[in-house]
Amino acid sequence: MRKHIVVLLSAVLMLALVLGGCGGNKAAESNNETTSNEELTIRVGHVLPETHATHISLAEVFKKEVEKNSKGKIKVELYPNAQLGGDRQEIEAVGLGTLEMCIPAGSVLAGFDENFMVFDLPFLFKSREAAFKALDSDFGKKIGEGLKSQNIVNLGFGENGFRNITNNVRPIHTPEDLKGIKIRTMENPIHMTTFRAFGANPTPMAFGELFTALQQKTVDAQENPVAIIYTSKFYEVQKYLTLSGHVYANCPYLINKDFYEGLSDDLRKVVDEAIKNTINRQRELTAKQEKEFITELKENGMEINELTSEEKDAFIKAAQPAYDEFVEKYGSELVDMAKSYNE
Repeated sequence: MRKHIVVLLSAVLMLALVLGGCGGNKAAESNNETTSNEELTIRVGHVLPETHATHISLAEVFKKEVEKNSKGKIKVELYPNAQLGGDRQEIEAVGLGTLEMCIPAGSVLAGFDENFMVFDLPFLFKSREAAFKALDSDFGKKIGEGLKSQNIVNLGFGENGFRNITNNVRPIHTPEDLKGIKIRTMENPIHMTTFRAFGANPTPMAFGELFTALQQKTVDAQENPVAIIYTSKFYEVQKYLTLSGHVYANCPYLINKDFYEGLSDDLRKVVDEAIKNTINRQRELTAKQEKEFITELKENGMEINELTSEEKDAFIKAAQPAYDEFVEKYGSELVDMAKSYNE
């Protein structure tokens, strides 16, 4: 009798465990979002130094706000100086989910979504204010939509300012002054077409290789915003800086789509608010640094000239082949939309 009771109790216990386990699995399966007790890490990669506005604003705003406002549920780790790879490698890693966030040069994204090429058209925006209006509007949202199919979400656009030309050959005042100069560009067809139209010899190269290439005279010139020219110490290997402002450089804040959508609503709100504040600070600091860095570059021996309106008109005219090539391949809709913000 006792044996039968033991068997019966064992069966009841086993049934309770099975039913309890099934109920627990259903509860887990019904909640795909982050649980309230789960600790998360957002790793953010970029290629810029710690002294650049992008990194400073990430450290002072994004990291502090996310960690504080998430009440410690999210930890933020920053990886500057291409520690996790170049822009392209980091974008690919975000899409794959092996990296949560990155902040690349917007031009590099043209290799992932052709819509981003519109930003690389020379002299597209007449001012920072016009660029901000475009990037923060439905136009900016439209540009970023294509990344979602690659498991990437664009949270917003920071800026690197307008791109300018440095070289070791001569001051640049006209397109003719660039004739025969070997200039490093990004792996971007619009940039390359533009500099060919100016008479230069464009040479695509990863940013991490650029300083050494200039030092060893593999290339004569490069083009980047003032902040990058200064923080990368290009003044040590370049003599002339021309404030050409030929392309406005944005930097998208990219996050892995699965990670972002897997956050609970309250944590996603924390990230969104922190990104908004970070971008505002990054833009403000970039403009401030640019003025300071121009002074510093002069003190470090660079000869600096700014294009006059007449000189800039000559470059705008010479750059027309880049527009013709873009419109032929992709149409004029995005170009017209972007230029409408200059009005």
